[in-house]
Amino acid sequence: MSLYVIGDTHLSFGTDKPMDIFGGWNDYSERLKNNWQILVNKEDTVVINGDISWGMSLRESFKDFEFLNSLNGNKIIIKGNHDYWWSTRTKIDSFFRENGFDTLKILHNNAYRIGEFCVAGSRGWFFDAEPDSKVMARECARIDRSIISAKSLGGETVAFLHYPPVSQAKDCEAIIEVLSGHGIKRCYYGHLHGSAAKYAFCGVKYGIDFRLVSADYLGFCPKCVCVP
Repeated sequence: MSLYVIGDTHLSFGTDKPMDIFGGWNDYSERLKNNWQILVNKEDTVVINGDISWGMSLRESFKDFEFLNSLNGNKIIIKGNHDYWWSTRTKIDSFFRENGFDTLKILHNNAYRIGEFCVAGSRGWFFDAEPDSKVMARECARIDRSIISAKSLGGETVAFLHYPPVSQAKDCEAIIEVLSGHGIKRCYYGHLHGSAAKYAFCGVKYGIDFRLVSADYLGFCPKCVCVP
């Protein structure tokens, strides 16, 4: 049982929003599928760090969920800034259940134990988002609740966010405080694509190992979260 992570799949099987128009995104869904099926086994789990689908509703994202559900392993989904289809947990869980998407789960104020790890996290808030103290407080609270839930399950708690909590130029102190306060040692984030990846910080800061895992940055190949 292994744990993998990849962010920003930006699927658009049910919408007219192809990512192929951007450099490096040619045939991205096929490349993602091929790499995924080679690496990930049926008993494995993949965390997807937000920006899952361009669909504006659950129904419009149906084909994207269908695609993900067909891939090997279980998938844990975090909300990204472009996941306009996101609804209440009850509605999402019901939609997945009614349509037989039995390998898809959402991470929202909760956590999951996967082998030696506990998966915790939320969308986060920072970088190119507009400053909003209420949103920041809400996201910090969600991350805090998720980590507390993870700690009750045992194993190493690993944080997964959509927005980067650190960059080459500036850090999000509020979120760093939550992560550091809980003794988090590893954090995976997405959101940054193409030339924007130059702003990413990958390495150890505040005692936490931060890694960018957006799909194009990883070459559309899920990254293994390995035991140190």
